[in-house]
Amino acid sequence: MPAQAYSGKECVCQFRKGICDQTCVRDMLATPFYIACLRLSGRTALVVGGGEIGLEKVEGLLACGADVRLVAPQANTALQELAAEGSITWHQREYRAGDLDGCLIAIAATDDTEVNIQVFNDAEQRAMLVNVVDVPPLCNFILPAIVRTGPLAVAISTAGASPALAKRMKREISEMFGEPYATLAILLNDARGWAKGTLPTYQDRKQFFEGIVNGEPDPIELLRAGDVAAVKDLIAAAQSSYQPA
Repeated sequence: MPAQAYSGKECVCQFRKGICDQTCVRDMLATPFYIACLRLSGRTALVVGGGEIGLEKVEGLLACGADVRLVAPQANTALQELAAEGSITWHQREYRAGDLDGCLIAIAATDDTEVNIQVFNDAEQRAMLVNVVDVPPLCNFILPAIVRTGPLAVAISTAGASPALAKRMKREISEMFGEPYATLAILLNDARGWAKGTLPTYQDRKQFFEGIVNGEPDPIELLRAGDVAAVKDLIAAAQSSYQPA
């Protein structure tokens, strides 16, 4: 259950129930979310709220290359330091609708319900991506738990039902799909140019790469043993011997 929305607590969403009756989360588990990966490099993202949660969202956006705009009357020490070094732009004041200008994505992380609702409404009017932390009806996208190793990213979502379960899954997936998979992804990416220039159809390219990934010897087992050279030889041998269907 999202932390800010549960039965008996003061309502924090635009339904304005007074006391929460879980109207806002009733349909969450049945909602089919469209999973996508956003390219944020060079795009502007707005974070409203200068506390620990705001910091968490800012750091996640910076890790993906976003230009982060922070709006908050006060900010914690870590956010102040990011602003001082020029990593983010901090507008030290209350939120205004114009703060969304030029942004692709907005995240509200405040404890002020009216501010959160305003950010959501303003972003919705602009058909922008917007997330109000822990308030499902004030989101048109949710942020899954992410396992990231090199170029690989695995997203885990429980549709807000259990963040604790998502954290456990993140830990287990991280242990299961670690550095060998990231290394193989890089090595296979190096072969994509050859495949594009040599193999005439999508099906030919699909068959070529699946033959390496699922073939013998297993490239993942070779990488777990630290034998990167053997995997490079495996790919080179597949290139030299491959005959399109």
